[in-house]
Amino acid sequence: MNTAALYRGTFDKAIITCVSEKPPPTRTHDGLLPGGMPPPVPSSRLTRGLNTFAAWFSRRWLTVIIGMMLVYSLLPFVAPALMKMGYVGAAQLIYQPYKLVCHTYAFRSFFLFGDQVVYARSESGGEFQQATGIAMTPQGVIEARDFQGNAQVGYKVALCQRDIAIYLSIAFNGIAFGFVRKRAKPLPWLWFILIGLVPIGLDGFSQLFSQYPLNLIPFRESTWWLRLITGSLFGFSVAWLVFPLIEETFPGIYKSSQRL
Repeated sequence: MNTAALYRGTFDKAIITCVSEKPPPTRTHDGLLPGGMPPPVPSSRLTRGLNTFAAWFSRRWLTVIIGMMLVYSLLPFVAPALMKMGYVGAAQLIYQPYKLVCHTYAFRSFFLFGDQVVYARSESGGEFQQATGIAMTPQGVIEARDFQGNAQVGYKVALCQRDIAIYLSIAFNGIAFGFVRKRAKPLPWLWFILIGLVPIGLDGFSQLFSQYPLNLIPFRESTWWLRLITGSLFGFSVAWLVFPLIEETFPGIYKSSQRL
């Protein structure tokens, strides 16, 4: 090949390259692309990380929620075990945070490693006053909240009976939901009210209105089994209302995160 042919070939390649490359899109004076579209924003590492997490959570949300409910409802049982073994300081790492989210009244809680599992209260004091010596006065109720037990009566579970039932019920019904999640429909709101809200509302508010400081109706204290039943019904209704709604929402979130 002579020198002229070599230069001509090189020139032709340069022309082809220039024609094939697309010029950068021109912007208007306000920074927008033609048609009023904003320029593309480069994906940052944080954005990619958030999209990856959203995609992962959209596939694993049920497992995460079930795990959280199980830990939250079963960890309180570790506190009395620690007290029994003499690890009082470690037990406080469980007792004290749960006091922020639950009343933790000892007469509405379970006990382990003692004479009884429950110590009910009555208007005159009942089993709880007899076992602990804490009178059911307004001050005594405060003391009952702080009472964690002793070697005779046992040691208090760090979460009240009704809350244990609620969160365990959500977890167990979440496991059941996992088998039918593609076919399950949200629980109708009417059933949610009748099954979930009415029983727990009647049981809880009748206690509230009958005791100090309201005393609007004759004294009433619920029982441990009523708390478990009403709490379980509430957890059941929450699970079968909320989980199907989440299941309908997350596929769209997952697809959106995949497009970003």
